[in-house]
Amino acid sequence: MKTLIGTVVILSIGAVLAAAVWPEPVTLTTDAAPLERLKRAYHGPPAIPFPADNSYTREREALGKTLFFDPRLSQSNTVSCATCHDPSLSWADGRRVGMGVGGKSLARRTPTILNLAWTELLFWDGRADGLEAQALEPVISAVEMNQSLDDTIGKLQQVEGYRRLFQRAYPGEGITARTIAKAIATFERTVVSGPAPFDAWIAGDNDAISASAARGFLIFNTRGNCLACHGGWNLSDGGFHDIGLPSGDRGRGALLPLQAMQYAFKTPTLRNVARRGPYMHDGSVATLWDVIERYDQGGEARPSRSKDVRPLGLSAQDKADLVAFMETLTSVVAAMPAPDLP
Repeated sequence: MKTLIGTVVILSIGAVLAAAVWPEPVTLTTDAAPLERLKRAYHGPPAIPFPADNSYTREREALGKTLFFDPRLSQSNTVSCATCHDPSLSWADGRRVGMGVGGKSLARRTPTILNLAWTELLFWDGRADGLEAQALEPVISAVEMNQSLDDTIGKLQQVEGYRRLFQRAYPGEGITARTIAKAIATFERTVVSGPAPFDAWIAGDNDAISASAARGFLIFNTRGNCLACHGGWNLSDGGFHDIGLPSGDRGRGALLPLQAMQYAFKTPTLRNVARRGPYMHDGSVATLWDVIERYDQGGEARPSRSKDVRPLGLSAQDKADLVAFMETLTSVVAAMPAPDLP
């Protein structure tokens, strides 16, 4: 079970609430009370959750950050976690699909690590149960960092600076696969989106976003049906859905032989989404406008397609308003220089 560590990171926008249900039709002028109720459903959590067996300390975060940026976790000593999860690119890589060892293209786009502290099942197909389980998979993947755990541990044990960092972070536990994974997971949990214009708006600043973006917020929660998968402060339900993309990749369906999971992929956060194109698990959709066009068309009709995905009949103005709304989810991002490596 995860617990809230209230002294670690305090976000600026209140307590997290369940997604609201909005009756249609809705207008800004005649339904102010429902609008305020809906805004409250997007207020953020007060603190980052950390598991009881890997609670937060500054030493663990510092060690995890150092490991995250260290290319010695790869067999070639040239690729780090940050190579594919670049903080300047909203913690992704800006490519259509990820790039593995030898410059080979991977099958799926690099997902952001933003706000993963609130996500249980990780990777596009949900194969990792939590950040500790996820952290070392890219290291040992033959097509990503291509290094065995034994080699990784051996490299780090030879570095005096790492021996000190691990002793401070996990006293008496040593440099092991478990402590490496726990440290990286701790750092990744601190990668949290900052306040955006949207957050100022739901907190009461009516001038923080444009009228077009405000209309987009209403469409997002009503006729656009985006709320079905992208509700709540993180604008993600953390679930898996087949949205009708033409693809031979079965996604979560390759792990779970259920009809609803065929061609189903994890719902990404929409926080800072304007900085994170191209889109979808395969990078097949170039722009946010194209994303909305895809949803408006409804996708391929097949037994596994989510019941919430259907032709929407949105106008050009509706689509422009939705893009304007999603752009308000972009927060100010402080530069994160790479740490000095031991």
